[in-house]
Amino acid sequence: MKLIISLFILFLVSIFAAKTISEYSVVEKKFDVGVHVVEFNASFNSNNSVSWINDLTDCSVYRVDILLNPELKKEYDIVVVPTIIVLNNGKEKKRFQADIMMVMKASKKDVQESVNQVVMSSL
Repeated sequence: MKLIISLFILFLVSIFAAKTISEYSVVEKKFDVGVHVVEFNASFNSNNSVSWINDLTDCSVYRVDILLNPELKKEYDIVVVPTIIVLNNGKEKKRFQADIMMVMKASKKDVQESVNQVVMSSL
């Protein structure tokens, strides 16, 4: 039982460790410079949040709840959740979208490769 509780707590910590965006103007400033990976999701789909997003390297990671940030949903044309967007200096470089069941099919490796490509192209 202790093992199950420990694993559950570890799972919750990994889900919520990324920065959650709640203020639109702050997001715009943060996305202007550097490589960022943003997971757009909604509270009603929290069970399908990407658990490995905090394991990505060479980028900043953010989570955006589209219900709390409808401006960002519109600006980034989010039509399915979760959606992961790789940004470089505020410009979209790669987009990964969930399937019809609202489950992300892209792997950590897929997203990390995109981040690596963006970083290498910036050198």
